[in-house]
Amino acid sequence: MTNNRHKYTISEDDLNFFYSDEARGLRLQVDYLKAEEKMKHAGIEHTIVVFGSARTPEDSIHYKEARKFGALVGKSGKGPEDCYVTLMTGGGPGIMEAANRGASDVGAKSIGLNIKLPHEQFPNPYITKDLSFQFYYFGIRKLHLIQRAKALVVFPGGFGTLDEIFDILTLIQTGKSPHIPIVFIDKSYWNNVINFDFLVQERVISDEDLTLFSYAKGANDAWESILAWYDKKEINIF
Repeated sequence: MTNNRHKYTISEDDLNFFYSDEARGLRLQVDYLKAEEKMKHAGIEHTIVVFGSARTPEDSIHYKEARKFGALVGKSGKGPEDCYVTLMTGGGPGIMEAANRGASDVGAKSIGLNIKLPHEQFPNPYITKDLSFQFYYFGIRKLHLIQRAKALVVFPGGFGTLDEIFDILTLIQTGKSPHIPIVFIDKSYWNNVINFDFLVQERVISDEDLTLFSYAKGANDAWESILAWYDKKEINIF
């Protein structure tokens, strides 16, 4: 007698289905939701995000300034359990490690949003244990980078840093995200990388777009710039 029963794999165990093109929307949702729920549970309300190169060595002045900035953010809160503003980075080495390390130096919690890459990027050891996340999709990672951000500090970096900051500048320019302080560290570096004045001359951006960001020499300047921005608007998030 022929057995007509067919083997059926229930949905949650069907990895072929889960990783199919048809289920991409589900994977995007899961990529977003796990980190969102854990951050809500941890009471993360506002973040200050640090961008910069994963290749920056520990003896670099930029590494040292990023570490100092991480400490400034960490000390701005009330303590490791209830910091109102929490440092967030992309979770990897270089500038990201330095900023997380600075927060750790002063006993403050900090967040790392790692990304799964062909050549694995491992979370740096200074991220708070329960606030270390790994994403598959760059878009979902960038959504979390901006979602709670109250300021962005951009250290020298390459393709990844440019991708992140231009995405966010576009969101603010087009009114999709609120205007928040964006501070580029080391004006001479960024003037060599991006000629914003030329973009204005070519009329592909406006003079007003140049007010979306500012420059700072280092950690202290960046921190004072952020505080002054909020003082001017009479908003207290610290």
